[in-house]
Amino acid sequence: MSKTPAWLDRLGAGLSRLGARLEERRAAAAAGDNGNGAGDGESGTVPPDHVPPPPAYAPDVPARPHPAEAIPWGMRVAAEAGWRLLVLAGTLWVLMRVISAVQLVVLAFVAALLVTALLQPTVARLRRVGLPRGLATALTAILGFVVIGLVGWFVVWQVMDNLGNVADRVKDGIEELKRWLLNSPFHVTERQINDIANNLQDTIGTNTQEITSAGLEGVSVMVEILTGMLLALFSTLFLLYDGRRIWQWTLKLVPSAARPGVAGAGPRAWRTLTAYVRGTVVVALIDAIFIGLGIYFLDVPLAVPLAVFIFLFSFIPLVGAVVSGALAVVVALVTQGVFTALMVLLVVLAVQQIEGHVLQPFILGRAVRVHPLAVVLAVATGGLTAGIGGAVVAVPLVAVTNTVVTYLRAYGREQVSRIGPAPHGATVMDLAPTPTPTPSPPAPTSESSPPEPESSPPEGEERT
Repeated sequence: MSKTPAWLDRLGAGLSRLGARLEERRAAAAAGDNGNGAGDGESGTVPPDHVPPPPAYAPDVPARPHPAEAIPWGMRVAAEAGWRLLVLAGTLWVLMRVISAVQLVVLAFVAALLVTALLQPTVARLRRVGLPRGLATALTAILGFVVIGLVGWFVVWQVMDNLGNVADRVKDGIEELKRWLLNSPFHVTERQINDIANNLQDTIGTNTQEITSAGLEGVSVMVEILTGMLLALFSTLFLLYDGRRIWQWTLKLVPSAARPGVAGAGPRAWRTLTAYVRGTVVVALIDAIFIGLGIYFLDVPLAVPLAVFIFLFSFIPLVGAVVSGALAVVVALVTQGVFTALMVLLVVLAVQQIEGHVLQPFILGRAVRVHPLAVVLAVATGGLTAGIGGAVVAVPLVAVTNTVVTYLRAYGREQVSRIGPAPHGATVMDLAPTPTPTPSPPAPTSESSPPEPESSPPEGEERT
């Protein structure tokens, strides 16, 4: 047996010890992985794609928030309000387009509502006397239309009867106005006045075609006015005769949940409209009588037609009083001179001041009181949308809308206070009333058991 060198023995022993240590470390690592649940089933081997967990000293990476939560609260509220406003604006635009497409029908029906609000109390009085509904409606309609026809005939007769005299007075008034301008401190010369007159004649001569086309458009406008009057006439008759059933049928179109509120708001809106129409007629009649008397005593021609014109234009708030008063002053200026025109202006201003500060607050009252800014904006919007007819119906529409919104707001508060507010995000099943649970009956004994207590009714319901 040959002898091996000592260093070779020592090297072999060292390699053996190193292999044993490596085996021990591999076994310890495998045992630790099996204890943490990262092993591969029962074999305890580590899968090749296993990623060990990060050490304890690694920093935590926060999760990214939801995109909606990353937007600031104010921007989210503005976005929510913005798209809702866009939907409302789009709905309003579509509604206005529809109304403008059937503008004649809408204005005729609104005019019928105004006339019905004026005549309906008369129908109610005749029915209380004992007349049938049809006869009361016929008598009221005939009386109203006869009065309107007589007034129109009287105005036309006055205009035709005084037309020649007015033409002569207009010529004399123009000459007097010319002399007053020549002697006035404005330093107006006769040459300037003649130049203005010549320019006016040239303008009329060069625009003859436009004037003719305007006349033809006026004829078409008259046809539309007559058509609208016929529609308003038939609508008024049916509203006077069958207004209650028409309202009941309209209520069927409203969702059942909102029907009680709308049913309560309807009569209040009608009372507001009736009060507005009757009060406006009384105020317009007083304006026409007193301004007409002032014009008559100042010897201004066409006093009666001017009074009727003032009465009709009094239905247009703010603008009507200015236009009718200016027309009366112009007629007085060209027929009677500057002094008479100033006196007519004083009469118009005095009567309108009394109307604005005494008559309207006393006659119309709080039921139809609308803020002056709302009146101005409503008249401007109605005039731009539908002309004179839109300006006439704008203020009663605003008054009725104010009454309806006020009532519905109060009705909503009453409903909330009665049944309590709904929880956030509640569904129909969550809002359904549930009966109070009945306590379990006591254990049976030898004595007769007492009757079970009656369960209390659900919240918001009455006990039957």
